[in-house]
Amino acid sequence: MRNVAKTTTLENKFPLLAVENNCILSKDADITACFEIRLPEQFTVASAEYEVIHSAWHKAIKTLPDFTVIHKQDWYIKESYAPDLAIEDQSFYRSPTNAISMSDRS
Repeated sequence: MRNVAKTTTLENKFPLLAVENNCILSKDADITACFEIRLPEQFTVASAEYEVIHSAWHKAIKTLPDFTVIHKQDWYIKESYAPDLAIEDQSFYRSPTNAISMSDRS
């Protein structure tokens, strides 16, 4: 049996000309500007700060011209935590900053 599949190059399917000065240039004369924005970690900002960030995103997106495509990519990193079980009484509620001794309760 003969292979009748047509072969092509990546350049023909994905026509990039060059990447220069944080811009991607295509063979069709399209220019893509690339930006990296570092946002705070999830659950680390108060609601007021979150509203400021959201407002800034909204304002920036409204100023872009028609036919603009925005791609926002979030990265989540899984980290493992292994407590030292040799230490007694590691409960959050019993930590030195949160502990209330029985004599303090009155």
